[in-house]
Amino acid sequence: MHKDELLELHEQMVSIMEYFRSQESVDSTLFEPYDELDVDPSHVHKSKSEHKHAVFVLGNALASAMSEDEFSPAGRVGKRMEELAEDAESKI
Repeated sequence: MHKDELLELHEQMVSIMEYFRSQESVDSTLFEPYDELDVDPSHVHKSKSEHKHAVFVLGNALASAMSEDEFSPAGRVGKRMEELAEDAESKI
């Protein structure tokens, strides 16, 4: 995936995150690990690896927001996103 495509994906995922944050039933602390990264889709100067890591961390949070438990389809996606985030972080 090219960096511009990754930035577009990152931007779309942030829009989804904002929707979930507006829902009272979703624990807003789920997104704290993403917020702590300080990598925003508008930060085009950040490396592709940093954005890739941010996308996986955000993907994990979004999957957690959608999952009923760790064994639901969204829960399994969240677990995989967590693994991918760890791998991406090691490459930063």
